[in-house]
Amino acid sequence: MNNLKSPGFTCWLTGLSGAGKSTLGIEITRALEQLSLPCEYLDGDVIRTNLSKGLGFSHEDRNTNVARVGFVCGLLNKHSINTVVALISPYRDAREQLKLQIPNFIEVFVDTPLEVCITRDVKGLYKKALAGEIPEFTGISSPYEPPLHPDITLKTHKETVNQCVEIVLNYLREQGKI
Repeated sequence: MNNLKSPGFTCWLTGLSGAGKSTLGIEITRALEQLSLPCEYLDGDVIRTNLSKGLGFSHEDRNTNVARVGFVCGLLNKHSINTVVALISPYRDAREQLKLQIPNFIEVFVDTPLEVCITRDVKGLYKKALAGEIPEFTGISSPYEPPLHPDITLKTHKETVNQCVEIVLNYLREQGKI
């Protein structure tokens, strides 16, 4: 193995359900792959089905989910594989822990107002949460703690997907990551 390889980075998209994290994560990953950069995309829904099956939605379980994904990112980064993560990760303390554990951690706040997220709700989750059918739903009956100092803030209700991807790529270029 070439010891001169640089470690990968983790581009962590956090925000409410419906903010656009998954769409952006997929497109950022595609853009990085087009630049011939090794990259792995980790989506919150897929993680919940596989890596974190059995976890609930308590503060502790949500933070455990975030820590597990962070651990995987750290392993991949150590082997020069970049990661793009789309995960609500509602609690600031869990994200702060990631910053301490992952050397090249980039926090991307997908800052989309709750009202906009509700209108994008194709799965009907907000409707159920507002009716009290889903307990501990982030943004409704469970808190979302926005980052205080994210590396990047994207406003998907004002910027197109392509504009958001360019903002991320420009940041990565400025930081010497790509």
